[in-house]
Amino acid sequence: MIRRAAVLGSPIEHSLSPVLHRAAYQELGLDDWSYDRFEIDEAALPQFVEGLGPEWAGLSLTMPLKRAVIPLLDGISDTAASVEAVNTVVLTGDGRRVGDNTDIPGLISALRERGVEKVESAAVLGAGATASSALAALSRICSGEVTAYVRSSARAAEMRQWGERLGVAVRTADWSDAARALTAPLVIATTPAGATDELAAAVPATPGTLFDVLYDPWPTALAAAWTQRGGNLLGGLDLLVHQAVLQVEQMTGRTPGPLAAMRAAGEAALRGRHM
Repeated sequence: MIRRAAVLGSPIEHSLSPVLHRAAYQELGLDDWSYDRFEIDEAALPQFVEGLGPEWAGLSLTMPLKRAVIPLLDGISDTAASVEAVNTVVLTGDGRRVGDNTDIPGLISALRERGVEKVESAAVLGAGATASSALAALSRICSGEVTAYVRSSARAAEMRQWGERLGVAVRTADWSDAARALTAPLVIATTPAGATDELAAAVPATPGTLFDVLYDPWPTALAAAWTQRGGNLLGGLDLLVHQAVLQVEQMTGRTPGPLAAMRAAGEAALRGRHM
């Protein structure tokens, strides 16, 4: 029987997930596995999930489905529950649908690969869904305070609430002071394209580690300036690949997932978009 998996979301056409998962299947010799993409919004999600047959092994979920899927599942992991977001659904042999969040351990794994296992403090730029995942990851690796730089008092309140929920000491600061974030030993930028360009000129002489979750366009102005100063840099592709490796492991039962092959496929796909 062909085994199926797919990524769902809206918009979905630019997702790199099919490239990464198919590369994993090829590397693992899983010739009878397929991975597709489907343009699915919140209204269409219940019917799609209910229609999944026994050939389905799992789903990857992107926006706006990470919370909408939760009521459709038989259970979710503690990690997913901690941020109320599911990006991975595994369909078990007994017909159960179980949700997980691989963004959080994926972020931690990506940092560990670059030698960052523990930090005494950190800064987060932005306050969206990715920022809450960043806080969840920091709850495991940061021993001290996290400063979140945000654009509104409402966002600041949200980040403090997430901090309380996740057990992280979160201090909030106005975006106008975001240049101060760059002196932290670990900076996680979760903002949309262009939002941090204004900070590129403020990169310190000896920067620590920057994790900029964007991957297209890449490098961002901030990432480029960080590299020029000799700082440790991670990008969105690092996060995408590490969380996808964990998805492949859960869906196929094969470990370890082929990280190198998946990263190479992702890099090639991004180069192809800009030729």
